[in-house]
Amino acid sequence: MWSAAYPGGSGAASFGFLSTLETQAFVLRAVDFGESDRIAHLLTPATSRLTVIAKGAKRSKRRFAGTLDLFNLLDVRIERRRANTMGRLEQARLLDAFDLLRTRPARFALACYLAELVDRLAPEGSGGADARELYAVVLGSIRAVAAREPDARLRALLELRVLAALGLRPELRRCVRCGRDIEVSELTARSGAVPFHVAEGGPLCGSCEAGPEGVVAVHLGTLRALEQGLRLPLDRLDRLALGAQATAEAQALLSRFLRFHVGFEIRSERFLESVLAGDAARASG
Repeated sequence: MWSAAYPGGSGAASFGFLSTLETQAFVLRAVDFGESDRIAHLLTPATSRLTVIAKGAKRSKRRFAGTLDLFNLLDVRIERRRANTMGRLEQARLLDAFDLLRTRPARFALACYLAELVDRLAPEGSGGADARELYAVVLGSIRAVAAREPDARLRALLELRVLAALGLRPELRRCVRCGRDIEVSELTARSGAVPFHVAEGGPLCGSCEAGPEGVVAVHLGTLRALEQGLRLPLDRLDRLALGAQATAEAQALLSRFLRFHVGFEIRSERFLESVLAGDAARASG
């Protein structure tokens, strides 16, 4: 990964035990370590998630001043002196601090949620096309959050995009057992919905439908809207028809799907839900 060419960086070179990586990086997390160092989790187009240590970051006002804050976009130079060891952050130049994320609670909360989701799920040091795609999706999503006041609808659409870039995209069109497209004729007469099997990660057709255990009822229109949302450019998401009921249905589905397939709680989710619920209540009042 350290010798690959990729967008956003000037490349990498290996000199015996020393490897150098120069690239763009997005700060997913940063914590103090010891008396003077900081450890940062970065997302880069070359390595997916990458853990680095910034020696003397708490003391140096020249090398790392204001660069290792959450959500910062950086130009970095990282050195690794031995294979399979933590990279050492040697230089970091701030490109964008996304200050608008800090002006509204909902923007900050959604950005925190997406960053934690990626930090917990992205593979460490995995390069190639998947890393470049994940980086582009995350950076585009963060810019979308900074550009508008988030709501539950935007949360669902961005969450789905990030899950897809992480390789956790739920099936939205075909029966997960037989592979046949779900059609209007599959809707149950009672609810007008199709069964979505959480464990199997997608809808079931009438022929394959199982019992109610682990199944969420979801309207076909919601699945179609989510599928369309994955294909639309981020700056056109506002044009997607996803009403309040469909948004609530999509969010319930994604929450169940995420909890089952990830197996742990995203800590910032409760904060995000509280902020979005408060904004919705004020808007309706």
